[in-house]
Amino acid sequence: QVQLVESGGGLVQAGGSLRLSCAASGFTFSNHNMGWFRQAPGKEREFVGADTWSGGQKVYADSVKGRFAISRDNAKKTVYLQMSSLKPEDTAVYYCAAGGWGTERTNYAYWGQGTQVTVSS
Repeated sequence: QVQLVESGGGLVQAGGSLRLSCAASGFTFSNHNMGWFRQAPGKEREFVGADTWSGGQKVYADSVKGRFAISRDNAKKTVYLQMSSLKPEDTAVYYCAAGGWGTERTNYAYWGQGTQVTVSS
C-alpha cells in the first residue's frame, strides 16, 4: 500500500534552516507529483509547495516563496523540502502528499503522518 514517511523536523532558531524528507513506497514515485502542506495549531492545513513528477514545474505558497525549495530524488523515492530563513510563523506540522496536484489539500489522495517543525524567536 501507499506509504509516505516524513522526517527531518525539529526545533530551530529563527533564521535557521531545516531539510525535511519524505520517503515514498507502494507506488511508482517517478510518475507522481508530490506536495507539501503544513498545519499550525488551531489552523487549517495549508499548501506549502508542489513538484511535478518530472521536477520540471514547482509551485510555492507566497508565504514561503524564495525561502523554501522542493527537490526530489526518484532513485531514492524521496522528495525534500529545504527550508531556509525560517520564521516563528513557519512553526507547524509538515505533511507530504501524493496522488494529486495543485494547492488544494482535497486534490491529494495520500498523506504522510507529518513531522513537527518548531521555530523559536
